[in-house]
Parts: sequence; C-alpha cells; structure tokens
Amino acid sequence: MTEHAILAGLIGRGIQLSRTPALHEHEGDAQALRYLYRLIDADQLQLADSALPQLLDAAQHTGFTGLNITYPFKQAILPLLDELSEEARSIGAVNTVVLRDGKRVGHNTDCLGFAEGLRRGLPQVPRRQVVQLGAGGAGSAVAHALLAEGVERLVLFEVDTTRAQNLVDKLNGHFGAGRAVVGTALPTALAVADGLVNTTPVGMAKLPGTPLPVELLHARLWVAEIIYFPLETELLRAARALGCQTLDGSNMAVFQAVKAFELFSGRKADAGRMQAHFASLG
Repeated sequence: MTEHAILAGLIGRGIQLSRTPALHEHEGDAQALRYLYRLIDADQLQLADSALPQLLDAAQHTGFTGLNITYPFKQAILPLLDELSEEARSIGAVNTVVLRDGKRVGHNTDCLGFAEGLRRGLPQVPRRQVVQLGAGGAGSAVAHALLAEGVERLVLFEVDTTRAQNLVDKLNGHFGAGRAVVGTALPTALAVADGLVNTTPVGMAKLPGTPLPVELLHARLWVAEIIYFPLETELLRAARALGCQTLDGSNMAVFQAVKAFELFSGRKADAGRMQAHFASLG
C-alpha cells in the first residue's frame, strides 16, 4: 500500500478551516510518500445530508485510499459501510473509513484522540462526576473515552433525549450499570460536577457562541472542548477567566489524525512531529 500514492479526504460541513489536510500531507512528505488530502465540504458544494451515499460512492470509484468523516455524518455513515472495527461498533460512530479491496471499513480514532488529550492535558483532575454536552457521533466517542479514563459518573445532556438515552444504555452495558445517566437539570448537575466537556458543534467558527449559559460555570470545574477551529472557543475563554483548568481540542485533533494516517498509509506516524506541525500552523 505504501508503494502507491495515497489519496485521502475529509467529508463534513463547514470544514474549510480544518488542519487535518496539513497534518496528513506534512507527515506524508516527511515519510517520502505521495500523499494528497482533500476537503469534501457539503456546505461549499451546497449538498444536502442525503448526498452522503453519493459522496462515498464517488470517493470509492475515483480511487480514494480513505476518508475522514466529521460533523454531521459520523453516525449517518454507519449503514453505508461493509465492516466496522470493534471500537467503532462499540462506540456507534465512525470518523475514519479505509477503502481497500472494494470494501469500506469504518474505524473510530476520536476515542483514542480524546483519551490521549485528557491524559496529557488534564492528568490529575478529579473525575467523580463529569457533565458532557452532546451525544452525537463525537459525543459517543468522548463518552467512551471519559469512562475508560476513570470518570465515575457521566451525566449526559442532549437536545435529542432518545439519542441521549440510547447512548447511556450502551455505555452502561459496556462499563457497568449507573456509570452514565441522562441529565435533567443542568444547573444542579454542574454545581456538583468536577468537569464539563462540550462535544456539541456550538463554538465552532461556523456556529459561534456557547453551548450553555456561562453563568453556570464555576472555578472548581475543569472544562474541555473537542473543537479546534477556533482553538480558543467562547466557552474556554469564559472558563479561563474564572480560573478553571481547561483543555482545548488540539490534542484530540492531532492524535485522531495520527491513527488515521496509520490506517491510510500502513506506516507508523511520528506523533511528536505531527504535534509540532499542528502548533506551527498558529
């Protein structure tokens, strides 16, 4: 596989500021690979969500090696795939698709990416109760990572209560009864929480704002984002002003890309080099 050119892409919405192409292509250059990475932005192409099957077909038919998948397609893509990795099946979301031998194989590298970011960025924070906003594709991966990294109780808030309950049921089946619950009163849950994680798209460049009233934040909280464009969201800015420990989305972005690069290329990525390149992008 590494003897041939690698053509990869990212399917999503509002992804023009993504650093993923630069991360992949720079690492490809460093390893003397012919590596090309393209954005497939449904907003720029003025395509409805229903165009996802056609986009996947086109990528497969035109020789793409693999695809990354982001908002809002991480769960919608599941029925379009031939196989799922064990982790992707457990999480119920896919952010990486390898196209090989006529098959579409889905993987999830978001879980690994967030877990690595948490270990590096907030290694000693308390984890008795954590509030998570969002239960979509990224939210599912982050929830798995949080519980695997020792969060005792995860309280999920999501506008789609059915989706939230489905994720909670899946988490409790995997990690044990009572480890996750659907939240009902955000002020009450946050008042006694150790941490807050935003996995909604609110705060992205295309969806500015905060996913909750900032008046609910308090200095005892640690606050994490998975968004990295912008790197400092309004939520993180408000949290830092209160003295909260914070985690931006850069580590998750880098480490999910490290694993995706390895899946696409069949070669070991240099994580330190990819981190340095991410930082150099400003």
